[in-house]
Amino acid sequence: MKNVFVMDHPLIQHKLTLLRDKNTGSKEFRELVKELAMLMGYEVTRNLSLKEIEIETPVCKTKSKVIAGRKLGIVPILRAGLGMVDGMLSLIPAAKVGHVGLYRDPETLEPVEYYCKLPVDVQERELIVVDPMLATGGSAVAAIQFIKDKGAKSIKFMCIIAAPEGLEVVRKAHPDVEIYVASVDEKLNDHAYIIPGLGDAGDRLFGTK
Repeated sequence: MKNVFVMDHPLIQHKLTLLRDKNTGSKEFRELVKELAMLMGYEVTRNLSLKEIEIETPVCKTKSKVIAGRKLGIVPILRAGLGMVDGMLSLIPAAKVGHVGLYRDPETLEPVEYYCKLPVDVQERELIVVDPMLATGGSAVAAIQFIKDKGAKSIKFMCIIAAPEGLEVVRKAHPDVEIYVASVDEKLNDHAYIIPGLGDAGDRLFGTK
C-alpha cells in the first residue's frame, strides 16, 4: 500500500507477540507499548533533516551533524495513545506533546472531538499522531482532520496494529499522511475488533473493563 510502512524488525515482532498474549498483565503491557513506541519511533524519524555544525571534541575541532528542519510534536489519541508517549519522548525528549480526545456519537456513530490541545506553533512542527490500534479508521481520520484544522502541515500516523479496512479509510481520507505500523492484521470482526488483534488496548493499558 502506498504511504504505508510495515516494520518487520525482529525486536518489534517479538515484543508484539508478547503484547498480543492474553496472559500479559497491565504492567508488562504498558512496558511493551512504551518499548514498541520507542523502536517504531526510530524508524518513523529515519528521514529527519540534518545540518552540519562545528563542535570541539576533547581532541580537536570537527564538523558533525544535528537534526535540522521542522521541530517535532507527538499527539496521542486519547486514551490508549497515551501509552505510546513515554517511549517516543525517551527517543526525542525535546518534542512537544499535544492531545486529541474523541468519542463516538451513539446516534450518528460519527467521531466527536471533546478535547484538542496542541503546541502553539503546530504549523511549524512535524507531528506524529500515535494510537496503538487502527481498526475502522474513523477516529484516526477525525483526529488527523482536527489537527489539520488547527494549522498542521506535516503529519505522520503511527500505530502498533492495523486492520486493512482502517488503513484504506485513512489512506483515502488523508493521502498525504504516511502511516507506520508494526502489523497489518487479518480483518475486523462484526464488532469492529481487529482479528487476531490484542483486545482493547485502553483496557489492557490501564487495567479497566
